[in-house]
Amino acid sequence: MTSNAVLAPPPYRRAFLVLSPGSLGYSRFALESLFRNSEEPLHLHLITDSAEDKQRLTEELTERQNTKGHQWSVFAEDDLADREASMFGSYPNIRLFRHGHPCWRKITDPVLLSEGSEEMVLLDPDLYFPNRFRFEPTPATGVLLMWQKPSCLVPPSTVRKAMQEGIRFAHHVDIGVGGWRAPVDLDWLEWLLTRLDVRSVPRVMHIEAIVWAALAMHIGGGYLDPSLWHCWHRNQPKRILRKLGLPGIHLLRVEDFASIKCFHAGGEAKWWLAEAKERGWLDQKKDRTTTGPILPFKELLPTTYYREQRVKGVLARLGYYSLFQT
Repeated sequence: MTSNAVLAPPPYRRAFLVLSPGSLGYSRFALESLFRNSEEPLHLHLITDSAEDKQRLTEELTERQNTKGHQWSVFAEDDLADREASMFGSYPNIRLFRHGHPCWRKITDPVLLSEGSEEMVLLDPDLYFPNRFRFEPTPATGVLLMWQKPSCLVPPSTVRKAMQEGIRFAHHVDIGVGGWRAPVDLDWLEWLLTRLDVRSVPRVMHIEAIVWAALAMHIGGGYLDPSLWHCWHRNQPKRILRKLGLPGIHLLRVEDFASIKCFHAGGEAKWWLAEAKERGWLDQKKDRTTTGPILPFKELLPTTYYREQRVKGVLARLGYYSLFQT
């Protein structure tokens, strides 16, 4: 572990970010805006892969970022091997899951770094915080997740298998920002990963969303208010504009950055952050520190899911996704 944490820190919010140095082309803007605009002291735990990655992230934080008195720590995957053995030793599928896709460690590694009822504020690397803000209070029980209009529960084969096993999912789950607390029901998580057959699921980041959506229905909680915690949506008008040749950066021009706490630049939008910041479109310097409402989770019923899949199948046969892949 590399750290600048002191022995007697002030009160801080415990935040976690799984990060590869290869993502710094956009994630350094997430880090910069987070440190600059958080009205609360933070202890940011960066979780990465190798010792070399840890060194590169340490250099980023010490040489390029102004952490403004916030605390930070960096952990490579192997740094937590002993903790994994002691906490997950009797849970073989959780251990397999931890060593699957790196994004999956957004679920496992904060647990390894937490004790008692400590909170875990979860972040993705493609975020931007345009105003002064506070994270919403982490509930004593349940999980907080972002809301997005489409469903990112893929691949369909894994979702169908889970539904056939009776697993329930929250709909419209986005994993840009989240929050929950230790201790975690590891028995249930092992049960879920066994039912999903973690040994054979595709090693893709979206499996993480499937686990969060199931967890949401299991322990409750709710969506962060999407008017404050906004997820970029590549909707039909945006697809048409891109097809007509409009540079993607101009799609950010219409976003209401003055009204939000956080912007999740999912998909291609994350690559536009640097230019949008240079043009002065992102930073608004408004006060968005007021606590927002938490909205109840909406369940994704199997009938709804299968209907949506039929519509997607028709669109695919008509060539929609080939036409609007740009």
